[in-house]
Amino acid sequence: MAAVMVDFPATAKFLTPEERSYVVWKKKYDNSSVGEEEHFEMRHFWDAVSDWQIWLLILVYMSIVAPLYGITLFLPSIIKTFGYTAAISQLLTVPPYVFATMVLYAFAHYSDKIKMRSPFIIGGLTMCLFGFAINISNASHGVKYFGTFFIVAGSYSAFPGIVAWLGNNLAGHYKRGIGMALQIGIGNFSGAIAANIYRTQDAPRYVVGHALELMFVGIGFISVPIAVLTYIRINNKRDALQKAAEESGELSKYSEQDIRRMGDRAPDFRYTL
Repeated sequence: MAAVMVDFPATAKFLTPEERSYVVWKKKYDNSSVGEEEHFEMRHFWDAVSDWQIWLLILVYMSIVAPLYGITLFLPSIIKTFGYTAAISQLLTVPPYVFATMVLYAFAHYSDKIKMRSPFIIGGLTMCLFGFAINISNASHGVKYFGTFFIVAGSYSAFPGIVAWLGNNLAGHYKRGIGMALQIGIGNFSGAIAANIYRTQDAPRYVVGHALELMFVGIGFISVPIAVLTYIRINNKRDALQKAAEESGELSKYSEQDIRRMGDRAPDFRYTL
C-alpha cells in the first residue's frame, strides 16, 4: 500500500513536479485549511467536545451504523429463514453486496461532484427504511430477499458520506481528529446494540430486530434535516455579514492568526451540506 498511499502530496511520486506543486498550492489556499495549526492545545479538545455539530452528527452516524452492523452480522440468518440451507444462504448474501458496491461508487462519485453529503445520506436512509419495512412485513420470501438488497446498499453507501460530512465541516486537523474520533467511538455503540437485537426466538420475522433498526433509521430522518437547516442558517448569516462588510468597505476585524484559531467558526468558512 505504501506505493499507493503517500504521507503528503509533495511526496507523491506518481504525480509530475508540476502536479505536486499545484496540489500543494491548492491545499494551502483551500478553505478547508482554515484553522490548521502546528501545535496541539487543550482548547482544540474543548472546541471539539463543545461543538453542537459533532453530537448531532453522532446521531446521524448511529442511524446508519446500526443497520450496517445488523445486516452484516445477521444477513445469512435472515436469508436462512426463507427456507434455504446454510450453504445456499451464505451464497445468497453475495448479490446484495455486489449491488451495494455499485450504489456506493455512484454515491461517492456524485457526492463529490456536487459537493454535498446530506442528499446521499437521506438516500441511504430511505433505502434502509424501504428494506426493513419489507422484511418486517408478511411479504413472501422472494420479496423479503429483494428488500435485503436495499438494506445492504443503503447502509453501506451512506456510511462513507456520514464520516466525510463531519470531516468537511470541522476545520483544523486537531479538532477534526478529535471530532471524528468521538463520532466513530461513540457512534459505534449503535453497532454493539445491533449485534444483539436479532434473537433466535424472533425468527423468522425478527420483528424486534427490524423494529429497532427502523427506530435508528427514524433518528437519522430527524437528525439530518436539523443539521442541514442549521448549516444553511449559519452559512446564510455569514454570507450576509460578508456582503455587508464588502459593501461598507470595512476591513476585517480579525487578523489572519485569529481566523486560523477560529477554524470552522471563522466568518469565511462555509459548511458543506
